Amino acid sequence: MMASFAPPDSPSPRTGKAGFWQSGHWPTLVAAFLYFDLAFMVWVILGPLAPLVAEDLGLNAAQKGFMVAVPTLAGALLRIPMGFLGDRIGPKKTGAIGQVIVIAGLLAAWLLGVGSFAATIALGLVLGFAGASFAVALPLASRWYPPEHQGKAMGVAGMGNSGTVIASLFAPGLALLAGWTGVLGLACIPLAIVLALYLAMAKDSPEQPAPMRLSAYLEPLGDRDAWWFMLFYGVTFGGFVGLAASLSIYFVDQFGLTAVQAGYCTAGCVFAGSLVRPLGGGLADRFGGIRTLTAVYVIAGGALVAISTGPGSLALALGLFVIAMLSFGTGNGAVFQLVPQRFRKEIGVMTGLVGCGGGIGGFFLASSLGLAKQHAGSPQLGFLVFAAIALVALVGLTAVKGRWRTTWGAAVQGVRI
Repeated sequence: MMASFAPPDSPSPRTGKAGFWQSGHWPTLVAAFLYFDLAFMVWVILGPLAPLVAEDLGLNAAQKGFMVAVPTLAGALLRIPMGFLGDRIGPKKTGAIGQVIVIAGLLAAWLLGVGSFAATIALGLVLGFAGASFAVALPLASRWYPPEHQGKAMGVAGMGNSGTVIASLFAPGLALLAGWTGVLGLACIPLAIVLALYLAMAKDSPEQPAPMRLSAYLEPLGDRDAWWFMLFYGVTFGGFVGLAASLSIYFVDQFGLTAVQAGYCTAGCVFAGSLVRPLGGGLADRFGGIRTLTAVYVIAGGALVAISTGPGSLALALGLFVIAMLSFGTGNGAVFQLVPQRFRKEIGVMTGLVGCGGGIGGFFLASSLGLAKQHAGSPQLGFLVFAAIALVALVGLTAVKGRWRTTWGAAVQGVRI
């Protein structure tokens, strides 16, 4: 039986039909999860803090929406250069560099203060490096696992989405004790601990791609399938992270909750979405990523339409948001069951590109909710527009599924597409 720990100069662990934990390098998988989890915690930290920040700085609804959306957009755009750098110097070193930048930015914000809307935007740009962790953690884990276990491996690493739960649960309460800028400084403590664990546990797979010229990293954009994956993830991950960043504002504005109460409600919704990401990968491994995504878009779109009607009770709104988040989380796992099958050799750059699509979707949702609230008096139109985008993704998936199953899907042995 193949050992779980493969030295860097050993042959690839991708042989036979070993069980999931024996088929790759589990310390790297755990390290990828921890790194991703804490990075996501700080990536969305302005969301649960937004009601307090807005009150302190006198922000309007549009500014609140834009403030929580900027880290999402910055993370989306940075995933491309981070994916490129990961393929050049390895995901492990790239992840460490990104984490150091984030810690330095948070320390600077804590020591110097954040006293204006412009300063929140600058902080959001730095936090984008935390969002770009996606382009590091997933290739770091993926390259250790064979095709039949890609859904589960990407799901476990991607479950670092749960870091958004930590932010929602603890950031508002800590802000009442230490001030919301104090939360930024406190966040550096777990970030530093996880960075140390990451450096000790993570190991780059022996299947690292050979360095390529810069232009080669954008060549997948010449393939229409890359654009489809960016759209599909723009809906699933965009819906997840856009809601994670915006729900605290929604619960405070719509139901008059305190920041702490809104954080608890947001944490419950986000926990549902992050918990099912591995389940989404497992369902895609079992039934096929296309079938899983089809169900995701139908259910998520229906939930968003219902939310757009303006639920009158907190319990009903919570139920609908949990349904939407469960769908989006499942879809996140399903998309990344398919991506490594289609773009195996380009997984590093494709993780960046597809992740960029997801981040742009999250930016669009978060900012549109703020704009709708500012100009229409309610965020409901923003939910309805995103439901329409989910419908577009469903139509697109229906259009390409036949071609996918008869071309590259047919060439992958023992894997359901």
